[in-house]
Amino acid sequence: MTDPVYRTILLFDIEQYGSRDDVEQAFLRRVLYDVVDATLLAAGIDETARLRADRGDSVMELIDTQASVPALVKTVLTETPARLHSKNRLFASSAQMRLRIVLSSGYVAVDELDGWVGSDLNHAVRLLDSDPLRDALKQRDDDCVLCVSDGIYQGVVRHGPLGVRPDDFHRITVETKEGPTVAWLHGEPSAAGPAEEGSGEEGSADRDAAPDAPPTAPRSETRVEGNLYGNTGGTHHGDQKFDFRGTERDERR
Repeated sequence: MTDPVYRTILLFDIEQYGSRDDVEQAFLRRVLYDVVDATLLAAGIDETARLRADRGDSVMELIDTQASVPALVKTVLTETPARLHSKNRLFASSAQMRLRIVLSSGYVAVDELDGWVGSDLNHAVRLLDSDPLRDALKQRDDDCVLCVSDGIYQGVVRHGPLGVRPDDFHRITVETKEGPTVAWLHGEPSAAGPAEEGSGEEGSADRDAAPDAPPTAPRSETRVEGNLYGNTGGTHHGDQKFDFRGTERDERR
């Protein structure tokens, strides 16, 4: 197995892929490749700076750290929805595609079987499969929805690079048996409530009004419980491995 290397991790997953027949699935996969390739090209990332794994209903990209993450965030928020919408408007409803997208980062190793190994990758996949991200796509009319890891949010998004608005993201927490996993979801929360501390002006005003008040659980935070796999962040273990050569998995919903 190769030594773990630090990479930007970009994941795309097709909604309700398992409910389509074989012809529709083959068509959706071609469209997904077109959208992903166009997204990365628009972000200035060529094929030499990325490594792809195909899981049938999803595509995973390991991207070299020299590629601009702010440019990638902006592109996923603008170019990806535009490309997807331009394709969907020409297709029948059975051929239209909606995507869950996760942008994360961390250490990933490639083993002798070309499998990808690493707890940081497990963490990104956990976000991709989480109920908050699934529910957000179901509740919206958009063709796609983006979730970024806490590391991407704190290191890039919250600083407001050109074309990225931090206030457009809200914090979610995915509860697992290993503990909570924090991430940031783009778009309005599903339930109306005040901004969470550190995520906008309203939260700042609350802190100024009551500086000595004990911290409370954020009301805009989304929590979900599930029996998911892998550790959250940290160093990966030898018994954790993703094998992307296996059979395609159906959508759980």
